[in-house]
Amino acid sequence: MSGELNLQNRHSVRRLDLSLLRTIVQAVLQELFPGVEDYELGIYLVSESEITRLNEQFLRHPGPTDVLTFDYREAGKGAETVRAEIFVCTDEAATHSRRFHTRWPGEVVRYVVHGLLHLRGYDDQLLPMRRAMQRAESRLLRRLARQFDFNQLARQGNK
Repeated sequence: MSGELNLQNRHSVRRLDLSLLRTIVQAVLQELFPGVEDYELGIYLVSESEITRLNEQFLRHPGPTDVLTFDYREAGKGAETVRAEIFVCTDEAATHSRRFHTRWPGEVVRYVVHGLLHLRGYDDQLLPMRRAMQRAESRLLRRLARQFDFNQLARQGNK
């Protein structure tokens, strides 16, 4: 699988090992898009204020959210190509990790997987589809957790 993967940490406090995150994202891409040879994907780790602005501007939803996925593929291209941007809110990851007694780097991986599942065609708007997406997300996260220690994503000094 080859293509362009642009990872950026736009958050000034919560820093991640982007090299390890790149390896994890590439593993997910190979699993979800096995035949894709050409992709352009941007994944941006952002603050609560940036995700709130994007959520309100593009989806007309007030307040922050955990992840936003923008799919730029031409109609009918489906699984043969990936052209997208995924915005992940690291502040929301930290908030949810406290609530669910997990570590925030693992929540970031969950949000990236969630965004990539949207690109694969999963939808979480209606309950039956949301359940199918949650099952796929959990399966994929279990597989990834056997390969990678998500806690290693947190750079020195970040909890």
